Amino acid sequence: MIRDEQEFATKIKGYLDSGTAAMDPDVRYRLQKARARALARLEATVAAVQPELALAGVGPGSGGFHRPRRMGWWAIVGVVALGMLYFGYQAWHTDHRTGEIADLDVQILTSDLPIDAYVDRGFQTWLTSYQR
Repeated sequence: MIRDEQEFATKIKGYLDSGTAAMDPDVRYRLQKARARALARLEATVAAVQPELALAGVGPGSGGFHRPRRMGWWAIVGVVALGMLYFGYQAWHTDHRTGEIADLDVQILTSDLPIDAYVDRGFQTWLTSYQR
């Protein structure tokens, strides 16, 4: 397809050149100046748009690298709130676990277990596995 486009452009250029050969030199000069102004405007537009597209905001038209946005106060409050929730949960979980162990101790001490049960190795193993 590119080859077809190049052939088409060559044919158009030939027709335009042959058409301008018979023109008044003053008209040709004005057309040449208008073409130069149009090309300059096109190059300025391409130079302003192309680097920002290719480099994602870095280039002559963008003012260099962009600094990352600062976190707002709401983000800081959110991070602090999450931290407080985490430590609150840890404190609750520790307190809850301590309460369970205390309840177990009360149940064992108030039960009618014989003294030999407290000395038994299996009972000691069960107690340590329950406390973990």
